[in-house]
Amino acid sequence: MFRRLASPFRNPLLDRRRFLGDASSALSALALTSLLNRDGMLTGRAVADEIDPANPYAPRSPHFPAKAKNVIVIFCAGAVSQLETWDYKPKLIEWDDKPLPGGPSVTFQGPAGNLARPQYGFRQHGETGKWVSDLIPHLAELTDDIAFVHSLTSKSNTHGPAENFLSTGFNLDGFPSLGAWVTYALGSECSDLPAYVAIPDPRGVPQNGSNNWGPGFLPAAFQGTTMSSIDPVRHLMAPGVSPEANRAARELLEKMHARNLEQNPGDVQLAARVASYELAARMQLSVPEISDLGTEPEHVLKAYGADDTNNKEKAAFAKNCILARRLVERGVRFVQLFNGAYASAGKLNWDGHSDLKAQYDVHASILDQPAAALIRDLKSRGLLEETLVVWCTEFGRMPFFQKGAKGRDHNPDGFTCWMTGAGVKRGVSHGATDELGVKAVENVHPLYDFNATILHLLGLDHERLTFEHNGIQRRLTNVEGNVIRELVVS
Repeated sequence: MFRRLASPFRNPLLDRRRFLGDASSALSALALTSLLNRDGMLTGRAVADEIDPANPYAPRSPHFPAKAKNVIVIFCAGAVSQLETWDYKPKLIEWDDKPLPGGPSVTFQGPAGNLARPQYGFRQHGETGKWVSDLIPHLAELTDDIAFVHSLTSKSNTHGPAENFLSTGFNLDGFPSLGAWVTYALGSECSDLPAYVAIPDPRGVPQNGSNNWGPGFLPAAFQGTTMSSIDPVRHLMAPGVSPEANRAARELLEKMHARNLEQNPGDVQLAARVASYELAARMQLSVPEISDLGTEPEHVLKAYGADDTNNKEKAAFAKNCILARRLVERGVRFVQLFNGAYASAGKLNWDGHSDLKAQYDVHASILDQPAAALIRDLKSRGLLEETLVVWCTEFGRMPFFQKGAKGRDHNPDGFTCWMTGAGVKRGVSHGATDELGVKAVENVHPLYDFNATILHLLGLDHERLTFEHNGIQRRLTNVEGNVIRELVVS
């Protein structure tokens, strides 16, 4: 019988009892890790494993019961001034035309001028007594149904990167948009229309264009499809081809696809391509029907302002708003509705540097009535109970005018966005900027939090909704973000 001798040089890791104990613990940890990963508790729900390439838009279950089924995002491009719309600062009236104490001498576009009072009057509205600008009287009437966040911040004061940050959670190009994340996670309840539709402003696309509705590194199926009341889906019908010939071609193509799939079982790329062709074929019938606003009653067109013959941009935007309602009515998951186009010294969007009031008179006349009518229409049809409506812009504006001009420079340090509809508390004003509107000082929220809240209302945990790209588990909120609980019905 051999007896092991104690040695001062013995490695404790080689001790048999310790080895067996550590091995037991390690096996338990591996088992727990496997179970947590299976349930999506470590790296997020494995959405990719649930997606059928032959039917990528099939409805999928959220992480937990959702408050909202659909989303309409009203994106006002150009950075709307919170001081002329939602964030009342009476102190600015007192300090009008005085220098900002300790303020910057130079901002994004040049030397800073003196403080400037709000360019419109404010008055109280609704049971909450919310102060809202006279610039937007129709939307002001809805404040009892809205949850405002007055303390948002962005990571950029430049329009392109700031649009990216709002839409994708990153300043750089190449990341998936909010709508792409949502449709990737949830699919759609509509089989003959895209899951995600982006509706550009009648005046053009926003500064960063398709980055706002792009799929980034997610499968291309989840990019937004652009269409509007004046610009239908492109390349949907072959020019010069009769309906009969088109139908015959589709039937032949279906037979060829079926034969290829039989010969190549398990070819996911082929299945995905077939699925895209099949959706396009269905859209040839559904898109013309849903785009035909001639079926809308006159009183609906009038309520939206779609019959305004004196303001063609307003009428076209109003028709876009009606189209947005018709899309969610049909089960489209995510609609992004743009108000404002490309950088144009404030002529085509809300980038009010030179003559803010004159420019905002134009832009507000296009936005106000149609957007308010959209919310009222959704509510009257019972759609607001399951649809989340979000109003957003990429950053705000400074409380002083630029030197030698009558406009405000960019301000990413404190601005307002809001939401209403499914799962949103009514009549809430959360967070605050300082008394002059320079920066957020109370309940400060980066845009990560705003996007996390949108996902939460859709039943999605922003920390679990991930996609592995280049070895990194990426998500909309990067490694940040908290749900703004004050906005959400418990």
